[in-house]
This record gives sequence, structure tokens and C-alpha cells, in this order.
Amino acid sequence: MAEELSKKYLPGKIETKIYKNWEKSGYFKPRKAKEKYVAFMAPVNITGNLHIGHALENTLMDVLVRRKRMQGFETLWLPGTDHAGIATQNVVEKELKQEGLNRQDIGKDKFIERAWQWREKYGNIILNQFKKLGVSVDWSRSHFTMDKDYQEAVKVAFKHYQEKGWIYKGRRLINWCPRCGTALSDLEVEYKEKKGKLWYLKYPLKIQGEEGENTDRCKYIVVATTRPETMLGDTAVAVHPEDERYRQLIGKTIVLPLVNREIPIIADDSINKEFGTGAVKVTPAHSSTDFDIAQRNNLPSIQIINEEGKMTKQAGRDFEGISVSDARKKVLKIFEKKKLFEKEEEYIHNISVCYRCGAPIEPLISSQWFLKMETLAKLAIDAVKSKKVRIYPKKWEKSYFNWLKNIKDWCISRQIWWGHELPIENSNDVLDTWFSSALWPFASLGWPQNCKEFSHGICKNPQNDLSEFYPGDIISSAPEILYLWHVRMIFSGMEFMGRAPFKTIYIHPTVLTKEGKRMSKSLGTGIDPLDLIQEYGADATRFGLLWMTGANQAIRFNNDNIIMGQKFCNKLWNATRFILMNKFTQISADEKNKLARMNLTSDDKDILNNLRKTIKSVNDYLDKFRFDKATETLYEFFWHDFCDIYLEKAKLYLRECVGVEDKKRTQNVLFYVLLTSLKLLHPFIPFITEEIYQKLPIEDKKESLMIENWPK
Repeated sequence: MAEELSKKYLPGKIETKIYKNWEKSGYFKPRKAKEKYVAFMAPVNITGNLHIGHALENTLMDVLVRRKRMQGFETLWLPGTDHAGIATQNVVEKELKQEGLNRQDIGKDKFIERAWQWREKYGNIILNQFKKLGVSVDWSRSHFTMDKDYQEAVKVAFKHYQEKGWIYKGRRLINWCPRCGTALSDLEVEYKEKKGKLWYLKYPLKIQGEEGENTDRCKYIVVATTRPETMLGDTAVAVHPEDERYRQLIGKTIVLPLVNREIPIIADDSINKEFGTGAVKVTPAHSSTDFDIAQRNNLPSIQIINEEGKMTKQAGRDFEGISVSDARKKVLKIFEKKKLFEKEEEYIHNISVCYRCGAPIEPLISSQWFLKMETLAKLAIDAVKSKKVRIYPKKWEKSYFNWLKNIKDWCISRQIWWGHELPIENSNDVLDTWFSSALWPFASLGWPQNCKEFSHGICKNPQNDLSEFYPGDIISSAPEILYLWHVRMIFSGMEFMGRAPFKTIYIHPTVLTKEGKRMSKSLGTGIDPLDLIQEYGADATRFGLLWMTGANQAIRFNNDNIIMGQKFCNKLWNATRFILMNKFTQISADEKNKLARMNLTSDDKDILNNLRKTIKSVNDYLDKFRFDKATETLYEFFWHDFCDIYLEKAKLYLRECVGVEDKKRTQNVLFYVLLTSLKLLHPFIPFITEEIYQKLPIEDKKESLMIENWPK
């Protein structure tokens, strides 16, 4: 007999219980089958809490994984955490600051101990939060990017690149975060729009008389800049070669104010004639654009800002040791005094900031370790061009190729304490976090320990998990991770395994506020998915996020969609209660064959035909990553076709006065459509569907809905 459902669906009472049962069942682990489906979870930072982007990304992945599991695939969804070098160092330093200490006070060894303590205490919090969402990952295979075996994998990869001559130390212009005290790659720099000023400064031309002597006559070339303090390190003024205003000045000399240094006026095609006056100052040591100009024109570099964000000795005796902001004020004041200041304008521009701490970036020339990218970039390009890896939506392929074709050598060294130490004697640096996470798809499966044979660095005889589950099928992320992580995993997989690590990259939309702006914790515009789960339930939260995930690459978050999900769950619950109130005896899950032998009414045939169309549509939409359309299709079918139309008509056949055969036929159709709907809905709203499934009177019921057969 059927177990009675409570009058009201209360997700808070069942979700924790159900998830524990799922874990206990072992069905999150791979179960032997002819076909495999392997998904990789992006290893989450040990400093993080679940945010709305995590909730979206892993809900989408869970839908795909649960469907494949029900389709009979041997599924593995691999979870894990990332040591997050800079981010973790920052939070540990904040803890120390509360104790009146800094990392120098306790020393490197003690600091690393504190970082491990942080990891033990907080490192798995976010993974436990994922359980609230219902993700069906194999927790027994969870990895951490600082595990001993993973550290060994990083050393092997580094040594491989080193032996090929691809790792080298060089003095280059890099992005420097004075707050974190480390170099950053171009991809670790974020750009924020800021209201600032554009200052116009007069640079005197060096004028010679007829016989070559200097005269008292003086003319100026006016440059526009957002950083007047860096003029102390200028080594040229550049103009566009076709700019008629300055053509006669190309090759002339300027006497740089304040430092009295003679610098040339040069022509360079990169100069925008429309910016400012069309003449720009060139400071090679503190601008990536200027550094490139200097390389093309053989200009010297003068470093006037140090790693602490203060002015150096080369900035001049009057500026040495002061902050950048104070130097700016002082430069402008002297220019005004010397009557070399022309004007200032309001100017909105993008400033570069550290992606972890938000501090302004200082471009500096520094001695760092680099990885040559020419050959590796070609591997990543070939993988996508040959369709070994497909990117969805396809539009991202263009930017993928453009970035790789213009890629620079990767600055892999960081001047922090927490992370993978460079396996080089007398090096105090650690590796860029992304260097280790680039190995994730195979290092998390036991590379190189599970490799019994190597040929030119490529694993030729993988064993155990590495043999079973590499390469995988899918990985998903927000757009900004495409270059930071996916590209690097692809060329790493090609280089060390001889095959791309996955077949598909799905770039999911970015969740924005209702107004279309990026969410921000500091501005109070962030959405905590745990709050949504607490108020509406995990299924309603999942449903709302899926409903919003369409073809557009931006989602304007709206609570209304979550509330709609909540109402849909209530509708499913109440419809099931009504069907079960008809005192069902045990029914076989194989009702389809029974129905085929019955004398069905036109209403019966209509609902079964609509169900068949729904199954096909849901499969088609999920294959195309149209989660919104799949969700909408299920909603429309169950709420309108089944509940509003068929269920209302079925009530006529369930009355006591109706014949036994009509009643039994109607009960069987109701039950078959309900059970099939539960199967279709399970990947989307797994908790409520599991709870209902367990209450249904099925004689050959499986232990869990998650291993039921997906409808065909």
C-alpha cells in the first residue's frame, strides 16, 4: 500500500535526511556499465563560501550527471578543493592582524602551519554547503591541490617543462600587487571602471639655433596622462607616424621637466591620435603598452616605483621613499609652479586591480620565472580546431583562438609563502595557483603514480582511475575561467596525457543583479544561495536558477523564479497526494506495457502522447544545454497538460459509481504519468522527487529514484 504524504511539503524536514541516504547508498560512485560519463567539478577555493555562481554552475552539472546516471552510464563527477595561494594567504594574514601580528613576525614555517590549520578548520565548509544544493558527486574521490600525491604531480610537471627548456627566468614587465607582495599574470588582473582625471602637461622641446647652440626660445609638446607621477620615469614621447600635427617633431628631443633628462619624440603605430592631444608619454618600466613601445624602439626603462608602491631613488631625491599618491600631488604642484600645467579633465577609465585583494596593480619590471607558451598554445588551438574539444556556446571559440594567438609567456612564479614551492634550489617563490590546477583532470585521477610507462613525457600506460576515467566528458564554468583554467587544462592534458582532458566545455551565464550589474558582497548586492535554500528549499532554488539559464550569457536574478519553483514543488506534492488517495495497491513500474493493452480513451491517449513529446523535447534541450527550455517544458506539461487538464477529467472516472475497468485504467494512466514525470524531474528537483518516489506503491521499486531508468 502507498505511504501517505504529509498535507504540506516541508523541504527543510526531508532534504538533509535524503542527502544522507544518498551518500550512504553509494550511488554517487561509478557503477560498472558499458558507457562512461565523467564530469569535473572546478576545485573550489578553501577560503570560499557557496555563492550564487557556484549554485548555478553545479546545479547545471548535476542535471547532466543525474540524467546520465539514470540512462545507465557509469558516471563519475569528481569534486575537490584548491589551495588558492593568494586568497588563502590573505585570509591567514587577516587572522594574524587581529592578533597584532604579521607573517614576518612568525616566520615562513609557522605561517604555513597556520595555513594548514585554516584548511583543516575551514577548507571543507564549501563542500558541505554543496550538499545542501543536492550535488551528486563522488565524495570518496575528493582531492585537494596540496595533497602529497598532488604535490608530486606538480613537481613532475615542472621538471618535464624544465628539461624541455621551456621554463626560464627573465626580467620582464609584470603585474605587481603591492598589497599581496607578488607578481600576477595578465589573467589575474581585473579592471574596474573609475572616475578620474586626465592631466595635460607641457614638455619643453629642446630648441637649437642656427649653429647648433641652445637658444632661450622654448616650445612645448603637450601630453595627456592619467598617471602624472610616472613622468619621472619617462624615456620618450610617442606620436602616431601619420599625425600631421607632430610629423615635423619626430626625431626631436624633449627636456623632461623635474629631472632635466633629454628624451626623444618617436613615432609608433600603436598611438591613438584621438586620445588627449595625440602625444603620449612613454614609461616602459610602469606600463605594459609603453614596455612594448620601448621594445620596438629600443628605449631604456627606468623604474621609479618599487614593490611596496613607493618611489625609488631613480625618481629623484625629492621623491624617493614617498607613496605614489603623494608623488602625484607633488608632481602636479611643481608643474603648476613652473607654469607647465595646462589643464585637467574629468575622465572615466579602467584601472587594473588584483583579482584577490582588489588593490591597484603596479606594472613593474621584475625577475620572474616564465613558461614558454608557443608550442603549448598550438596544442590548445589544435584541440578545439580538430573538434576534440567543443566549446558551448560556440561564440566563445573566437575569443579562445584570439587569446591563444596573442599569448605571452606565462609568469608562473609568485612571491608568497602558501603554495607549491618552485622545485629549484635557492628559490623562495611558489608556483602560480593555476599551474597546479591546470593538472586537475589527470592529477586528481592519480597521475603520475597511475602511469606505468612514459614516452616523451606522455603517459602511455595509465592504470586504475586514470585508465578508467580519463579523458572526461564535460566541465563547466563562468566565462572568465576559460583562459585562466580551461585553456591550461587542455594544453596540459595534451602535453602529459596525449589527449585533451574533456570533450566539452560549457560556459554558463553570469548571474547579475536585477539591474544587470555584477553582484558585490561589499555593496550588499550579492545573493547567498544558502539563504534561498533555507527559505524556499533546495529544489525551488535549483528550479529557479535553471529556469533563468537560457541562451543569453547573463542572468538578471529574480526571486520570482525561485518562488515559482516553490509553487511548482507544492503542485507536484499535492497532485501526488490526490493520486495516492485512491487507495492504490502495489503497481509494477512497467506500466507502459499494461497501458498498451488497455482500451484507452482519447484523453488518455492525449496525455500519453504529450508525455512522449515532453520526453523527446527535454532530451533535445539538455543535449543543447538549454536548461531553461527543458525546465519550462516539464513545468508546462506537469502543471497544465497533466494537472489542469487530464487530472481534472480523470476525477470523473475515479468516482465510486464509475465502472471498475474505467477506474482501474484511469488509475494506471495517472500512476504511469506521475512516475514518468518524477523520473524526468529528478535531475532538476531531486529531493522532492526522491521523497515522493519512496512513498509510491511500486512492487519492483529500486532503492533510489536516482538509479531508475530514464524515460525513453
